[in-house]
Amino acid sequence: MALRDVIKLPNPVLRRKAHRVINFDIEFQQLVEDMIETMRAEPGVGLAAPQVSQSLRVIVVEYPEDDTVENAKAKLFVLANPEFTFHSEETVKGIEGCLSVPNLLGEVDRSREIVVEGQDKRGKNIKIKASGWLARIIQHEVDHLNGVLFVDRAETLYQPEEIQMDSRV
Repeated sequence: MALRDVIKLPNPVLRRKAHRVINFDIEFQQLVEDMIETMRAEPGVGLAAPQVSQSLRVIVVEYPEDDTVENAKAKLFVLANPEFTFHSEETVKGIEGCLSVPNLLGEVDRSREIVVEGQDKRGKNIKIKASGWLARIIQHEVDHLNGVLFVDRAETLYQPEEIQMDSRV
């Protein structure tokens, strides 16, 4: 495993639509392991392949499945080729940050609940039902795969010192 450099705006890779993952080979497995290590080292709760200069449709997320339970153990999610099959009409505003957009936070409106389908790191089909912050993180990371950043969706932008925040997306 190796740490990878997280690219920052205005790097054009962040604005491209990523390519589908076709090969779940050893090279892909290495990318996923490197992304997990990089996400944890930054520290972040999610990372998309374009953020490490790989234009592939894969994200990693590490966050409690149930964010309503205090001290819940974090679960690691690896999702390749994600496709939303459900977005709740109910939305909620929340503050987001991004490893690729340092020193900026934004208030973003996202669906409260989602269902996303794709493949795990071995290529097996999976479905994730998420709500709350986990749903927000997944939506944020999938946006990266489409060349969309939180600053594109933010209603208001803040400097970090202007707002208190527990964790960054």
